[in-house]
Amino acid sequence: MAAELIRLYEEHTDTDKIEYIASVMKNGGLVIFPTDTVYGLGCDLHNKKALEKVARIKGVKLEKAPLSFICSDLKNLSDHVAQIETKTFKVLKRSLPGPYTFILPGSNNLPSVFRKKKTVGIRIPDNNIALKLVGALGNPIASTSIKSEDEVLEYITDPSLIYDKWKHIVDIVIDAGYGGNEASTVIDLTTGEPELVREGKGELLV
Repeated sequence: MAAELIRLYEEHTDTDKIEYIASVMKNGGLVIFPTDTVYGLGCDLHNKKALEKVARIKGVKLEKAPLSFICSDLKNLSDHVAQIETKTFKVLKRSLPGPYTFILPGSNNLPSVFRKKKTVGIRIPDNNIALKLVGALGNPIASTSIKSEDEVLEYITDPSLIYDKWKHIVDIVIDAGYGGNEASTVIDLTTGEPELVREGKGELLV
């Protein structure tokens, strides 16, 4: 069965649609959703079967899947991240929401499939749809970016093309208009000093 294509507008998010998409994720569904950078493939952080599906799509074992945690704010950071210095928290507060993935030390409260991970990637995108979706889900979305096989364009930006490619792989594709083609800037904050891992859309902090 083909995935549902659901149109959403960032300026006026439809609460009923957001709640419905979150319910599909809670039941193990995979969703392609917009962020402030590229479109992402996401699932419920606490649904192991869904996480395993994502890992299979990426062609890796779950423990090695390149997943970041999409959060709605910094309030529940302690649920997923070990204690961090005040200086590090100030960097996060200054930069988020925004086009960054911050690598931080993982906490002991992570879901069991992530317990062996010493670090986690945290994202709080500046995108109303993504943030509302996390809020409706009640916990972070485990996410990875969707790549294109095109040699020129690394990321697919047109939702209709995304749907054509992914409609038999995922449960829902959110159409929020054209996405970006530049991924987030990845910064490692595990050593206290910001260290650039990947240059992307976010301005350099290092």
